[in-house]
Amino acid sequence: MKKSIVFFAALVLSTTILLGQNTKFTLNGKIEGMTSGSLYFGHTDNNGQYLKKTIPVENGKFKLEGNISEPTQVLLCLDSTIQLMDDPNLADFWIEATTMHMEVTVGAFKEFKLTGSKTNDEEQELRRLQAPIRKEMQPLLDAYRAEKDHEKAAVIREQFEPYNDRMNRITDEFIRTHPDSYLAPYLMRFRLMSLPADEVENAYNQWTERVKNSSSGKEIAGEIVKLKKGSPGSVATPFNRKDVNNETFNLSELKGKKYVLLDFWASWCVPCRKGNPHLKTLYEKYASMGFEIVCIASDDDTPEKWKKAIEEDGIGHFRHILSGLKSTANGYDTSEDIGEWYGIHSLPTKILIDKNGTIIGRYGGGGEPQENLDQKLIEIFEK
Repeated sequence: MKKSIVFFAALVLSTTILLGQNTKFTLNGKIEGMTSGSLYFGHTDNNGQYLKKTIPVENGKFKLEGNISEPTQVLLCLDSTIQLMDDPNLADFWIEATTMHMEVTVGAFKEFKLTGSKTNDEEQELRRLQAPIRKEMQPLLDAYRAEKDHEKAAVIREQFEPYNDRMNRITDEFIRTHPDSYLAPYLMRFRLMSLPADEVENAYNQWTERVKNSSSGKEIAGEIVKLKKGSPGSVATPFNRKDVNNETFNLSELKGKKYVLLDFWASWCVPCRKGNPHLKTLYEKYASMGFEIVCIASDDDTPEKWKKAIEEDGIGHFRHILSGLKSTANGYDTSEDIGEWYGIHSLPTKILIDKNGTIIGRYGGGGEPQENLDQKLIEIFEK
């Protein structure tokens, strides 16, 4: 009996120690330019709950404590009303289940110094490598932020592309060379908008099991499934919706009859709208040969703007439905979002389906360049 009690006590102690090592974190900090008051922190805890914490500053020092199950990103700000990420009194960084030390200065939060977090060290090194490119890009960013006209701002944003491409190459190299970093799947969440399913899956397969089992790792695994479902070789996921004329549209009705182009767009998407004249040309050219265009808009919260855009662009002869994304008190309900079913992460994205209901082309986010669609249609209808 005594042996059993001793064994049980040892088991409880070892489990407690293990859990403590895995989840407990302490961040001891010093702040210059502030002797008292409060700082505001936000992070996800070990139960997946996002916590907002008000931490007192006493004699220029503060302490943040809690439990996390994996390296976690923290948001720190001087004022709880701050919303812009470029605010000088806002910073984000990575904490780990250990004791860390931080130094920060009022008015220069982004120049913080943090020791004890390997993941944060990795992110800082990545930012250092990308810093020269960001510096080159800064005048464009300033012009973009100052421009109030939506269409003019979009023109400026298009000029970001060569800079983003250079930074993305650095990001992709980090993901490739850091298979055991929790930062790798976090970064991949943003690269999903541009990479095809096989490249995302190849990167995922190189990660260690603990990284695959992280919250971001599991998210990427789910996104790979969606990307594959919306990529060539997969059977197109059927859907049934009321269209812009309040008539029922069923994708399955076109199977065996027509090639179908799903155009994922939105009324507020300037590149989408600019591409509509070319879509009209393609439709006029191939509609009589068995070609249909189904436009799926991310305008669920602004249906009037959706209808106005259809009229202004003269595309009422296409089939039009809304994606199905629903706003809720806690964010969004994606259960009926067609974009989710096809792994859509950026607009515009177009998916071409053959008469058998199989996807044979993806153009835009996670696929080929948009211009490759023209060549594909020539191969189908003109050869």
